[in-house]
Amino acid sequence: MIKIAVFDVKPYDIPGLERYGPENGIEFKFFETKLNIDTAGLAAGSDGVCVFVNDDISEPVIDALRQCGVKLIALRCAGFNNVDLRAASGKICVVRVPGYSPHAVAEHALAMLLTLLRKTHKAYLRTRDFNFSLTGLVGANLFGKTVGVIGTGRIGRVFIDICRGLGMRVIAYDVYPAKDADFEYVALDRLFAESDVISLHCPLTPETTHMINEKSLDKMKDGVILINTSRGALIDAEALLEQIKKKKVGGACLDVYEEESDIFFEDLSGHIMDDDVLARLISMPNVLVTSHQAFLTDDALESIAKTTAENIAAFFRGKPQNEVK
Repeated sequence: MIKIAVFDVKPYDIPGLERYGPENGIEFKFFETKLNIDTAGLAAGSDGVCVFVNDDISEPVIDALRQCGVKLIALRCAGFNNVDLRAASGKICVVRVPGYSPHAVAEHALAMLLTLLRKTHKAYLRTRDFNFSLTGLVGANLFGKTVGVIGTGRIGRVFIDICRGLGMRVIAYDVYPAKDADFEYVALDRLFAESDVISLHCPLTPETTHMINEKSLDKMKDGVILINTSRGALIDAEALLEQIKKKKVGGACLDVYEEESDIFFEDLSGHIMDDDVLARLISMPNVLVTSHQAFLTDDALESIAKTTAENIAAFFRGKPQNEVK
C-alpha cells in the first residue's frame, strides 16, 4: 500500500479520501495540524504527503520531507502559491487538482454578491427575532450593471455565464485571453474604470500580488463592489479598508484574506482577534467575509478526493498526472 500523510485535515475531507484510497492502493494517515517545519517529521515513514492551501511547503519543509523519505506532494486544491516550486524541482514531485468544481466557486461568488446587495443575512437575523421591519434593507439590482472579471479560466468563465444570465454587461481581463471567448476583453485600467462589480478569479503570482491596491482602487468607480474568491493576497487589505472608510468602495465580498493561514478554518469565537485589519473589515456593514468556503460543496469534495487519489496512484505507477513544475 502507498502510505500518504494528510495534513490540515478537516472532518469533511476524510470520507472522500477513505472512499477512493483503497481502490487506488493508498493508505491515508490523517493529521489535523498544518504542515510546517515543526510538523514535517510526522510524515516519516510515508511515501507522500497530501496538503491544502495554508500548509507551508517552503524550501526548509521540502528538505525535511525528503529526509523523511517523501517522494510526492499532492495538493488537494488548484492553487500552488504556497509551494516553493524551485526548491521542489528535481527533489519531490508536486501534483494538484486543477479543476474540481468551477461552479462551486463561481456560485459562491454570486451568493456573496447577492447577499451583500440584498442584505439577506441581515433580514435573516431580524426575522429570527420577529422583527419584520424593512428599514435599512434597501438593496440594488444587478440587471444592467457592468461586471469586470479578472481571470478567465474555468471559474472566471462560469462566473461570466452566471452574470450574463442575470442580464449584466460583462467585460474581462486576462494576461492570456481565451481565443474562443464570446465576451469582451479590455485593458485592466478600463475594467477598473467601467465596472460596478469586480470579481477576481486569477492565481496568486508575484505579478498579481496586491493587484488591488491604493492606486488601482483610485481608478475604480465610486461605490464599486469587490469580490475575491481566489487568493487573499490579490488585495492589499489595508488599502481596501481605507477606501471602504472613505466610501470609495461600496462593498466587499471576501472569501479569502491575505493573513488567513492561522485564522480561517478554525473556531476562534472564544478568542480576541489579533488581526486588527480583519477585525475592522468584518465590523463594516458593507463587508461580507466567509472563511475560504467557496470550494465547499459535496460535488467539489468528491471531485477533489477522487482526483487526489488518482494523482497519487498515477505517480507511483510511474505516470505522473496534473504535475506542477
